[in-house]
Amino acid sequence: MRRRDFLGVLGGAVAWPAMAHAQQPTKTVGVLGAGGAAAWAPMIAGFEQRLRELGWINGGNVAIVYRWAEGKSEGFRDIAAEFVKLKVDVILTAGSAVPVAKQVTSTIPIVFAVAVDPVASGFVESLARPGGNVTGLSLQSRDIAPKRIEILREAIPGLSRIAVLANAGYPPSTRESEIVQKVAGKVGIGVNALRINRAVDIAPAIASLNGGSQALYVCTESLVVTNAANINALARSAHVATLWGAREFIRTDGFISYGPNEVDQFRLSADYVDKILKGAKPADLPVAQPTKIDLAINLKTAKALGLVIPESFLVRADEVIE
Repeated sequence: MRRRDFLGVLGGAVAWPAMAHAQQPTKTVGVLGAGGAAAWAPMIAGFEQRLRELGWINGGNVAIVYRWAEGKSEGFRDIAAEFVKLKVDVILTAGSAVPVAKQVTSTIPIVFAVAVDPVASGFVESLARPGGNVTGLSLQSRDIAPKRIEILREAIPGLSRIAVLANAGYPPSTRESEIVQKVAGKVGIGVNALRINRAVDIAPAIASLNGGSQALYVCTESLVVTNAANINALARSAHVATLWGAREFIRTDGFISYGPNEVDQFRLSADYVDKILKGAKPADLPVAQPTKIDLAINLKTAKALGLVIPESFLVRADEVIE
């Protein structure tokens, strides 16, 4: 399917194939898109493909209802409340929307496809025994943060100062920012901590660096993901290399990413949704942890920033964007 056609499907409340009149959906999945349709498009494509492999046809035996908060946390509650009224069978979302969704419903199963640290965030009681109505897939970003700093030091010889961008309204991101500051400090790297609350805060935050940082570590969550292209463009203009938690966010002017493959995360989330639609309880489905971490680098951005990446580093990358 062409991308513009796919986004057209996502723009509707429910995607109904021509066969819809012949078979009424027996189950309903509500997708609380914490970000925007465009940013989530690759992940949603993977999710729907895996559902089809498992026998769930959107508009056939299942209806998938999409709602997009566009990175605005104030929209999470209204969308979750709408799903309660629709009596959806399961809600699929990202970690940033989980706390609000949990407040709105304690009975409808909630699956998070990505979450920075679901235990510390209070989403689940433990990875092995989630308890309650929430389960899903963890990014374990706090555990990966030290490796990301190591990678930045390899990619940017002489790295002496970085900035870390975090949504102040999302505790997992602020905790990750604190870890980055501690790890960087131990290896002699100075850190500028940038805290944002809204999209309009991004430009002045990056402008405040004023050439003082060589790299920008982005704590990934819905607000920054929705504004990824803008963050990358602003950082590149400021001659700052960005580091992201997933390769999808470095394709437009980003520099490097290190983290679980988010398309795979959403594909795996379909397995959780499948089990729940067939009667499984979230409390009985352990939270999955990433088994493979991807390294990707955008050479076009590296060249624009005047960075020469060692060949030994490039051969280790899972993807090199040229």
